[in-house]
Amino acid sequence: MILWIVLLMSHCCFSLNRAAAESTTLERIKKCATRCSQGLQCKPKANGLFPRPCQKPAEVLNASSVFHNISFSTVMSCQGRQKCSLHLRIKTLLQLSESIHGVSICTATIGMMNSCRTFVFAKASRQKMAGLQVEVENDCTDISPNQQVQVTVKTVPNYCDVTWTGTYDAPGCFSGDLRRHVPECITGRLSYDADTERREMIVNVSDMLEDSNYYVRLCRKDFICIGTEAIKLINKEEPVKSAVLPYSRPLPCLCIEGWSAVADAPRVQVCPFKDRLEELWSGVTFDPLEQTLSWEPACPVTAVVTLCHKGEDGVCVALPHASRNVSRDKMTFAKVDPHPQLCIKFTVGSQSWTSCPFAQLSFKAWELVVSGKQGHEAVKMLAHTDATFSVGQCVNSAESGSCHIAETHSLHVERNKAVALNLTLCKACLQVKRVDVNYAVPVTHCFDQCNQSVPNEKLSTIPHLFDLTWLIVAAAACISGVIIVTLVLHIVLTVHQRRRQKRRGNKKGPTANTVASALQTQTHLHEGILIPDSPQCGNAEKAVLISK
Repeated sequence: MILWIVLLMSHCCFSLNRAAAESTTLERIKKCATRCSQGLQCKPKANGLFPRPCQKPAEVLNASSVFHNISFSTVMSCQGRQKCSLHLRIKTLLQLSESIHGVSICTATIGMMNSCRTFVFAKASRQKMAGLQVEVENDCTDISPNQQVQVTVKTVPNYCDVTWTGTYDAPGCFSGDLRRHVPECITGRLSYDADTERREMIVNVSDMLEDSNYYVRLCRKDFICIGTEAIKLINKEEPVKSAVLPYSRPLPCLCIEGWSAVADAPRVQVCPFKDRLEELWSGVTFDPLEQTLSWEPACPVTAVVTLCHKGEDGVCVALPHASRNVSRDKMTFAKVDPHPQLCIKFTVGSQSWTSCPFAQLSFKAWELVVSGKQGHEAVKMLAHTDATFSVGQCVNSAESGSCHIAETHSLHVERNKAVALNLTLCKACLQVKRVDVNYAVPVTHCFDQCNQSVPNEKLSTIPHLFDLTWLIVAAAACISGVIIVTLVLHIVLTVHQRRRQKRRGNKKGPTANTVASALQTQTHLHEGILIPDSPQCGNAEKAVLISK
């Protein structure tokens, strides 16, 4: 708790210091100079190649008695709007005595050689002002943004143990004054407009470094910003400084990065989707052979990932020993039962999101099947892989809504082989949980009446395979019946027609037989279709009688 308070206070102080630095304008100077107290004449003196060893003073002198106050500040010298440089101003307040002839100020930075400046006082002025506090100020030391400078102040001559040492941190490029005027800090300003339909980012650049081209790109921010697409060049001659950057997903670590086309140019980053944490919870994968559930964050994020059981009330209850702390590494849960009610809960700070990767799958690893007629139902367990289950018979409490297990049975089910549950299910519930895996959810099925199942979860009355088989058999039977009835009707009609023709033949003689033969020929030409009697037949019989 104390550590959190300290970190919070440090963050607040840093934010306040940064805000103050952004609103501070540094003092401008035309050129650097050395200034001493009024009446004290001082002038610079060249330093020798090798420093002289220290010597003992004639009087009692020490650092605390000689140096009373030494202060630092940063000033700016400009040759143009974007051509400014930084200088360190050092003010030294010391107690002057006759044995002190001047001061030496040395500065050192990492990777640079020491730089010393020596100032000596005129003899007449130092004798006149002996015993007084005098001030020496110099602002000719060049420094860079964010640079740490070590300052050492000595007396002239160099008396032993009369030395003051301190450090100074130059302001960083987060200062608005530096970002606008110091070339090392000028990054340009980025603004953007996201087109979510086209998945494009229109980037506009302003306040870029004069007489220099500019680069922009999309990158994923981690320890460094790793580029995801090609770099776009914005030419300095273009009147409109803009570029279009396509993107695939609005990830919170997806940023726009821009920098001037010069060596060691500072870079600026803007992250348009930094609050879209929900984009990170996709990408959950499941290996059915290894039964492993894994997730790898697309962006670095400090989150707690927990497997949980989502009930009908929508509340996801965490499974025991099923939490992982993740940041950027891949997270894996071994031996997981892929049930639709098994979900993953992602927690970041006080926010949480729930994802159920198996909820939309039509294929279930196992299910409870109820088959048979009303009053003679059979409850069976069917699994698509070898599995072991714990089946508990319990009574559903209306007050608490929980299922109190009274008896538990162990059941092993082989792949695609249904196993019947020889249990009396009369106004009771079954709580089924797979026990041959590390992570599984308990699923409850309730039966309200004896010999009649009303499960909470949708159950199959018979397996899907049997549904399809019975449908095909029924359709085949209907088609066969239609064919048989059609054939019987055809045979009956044919026999009836022939009997009529035979009776007519007996009455009319040979001529009638000739007509009957013609009718039979016509019937054959029409491919077995019987043609009914027509008036023409009567006319033909009449013509035969007249000829006789």
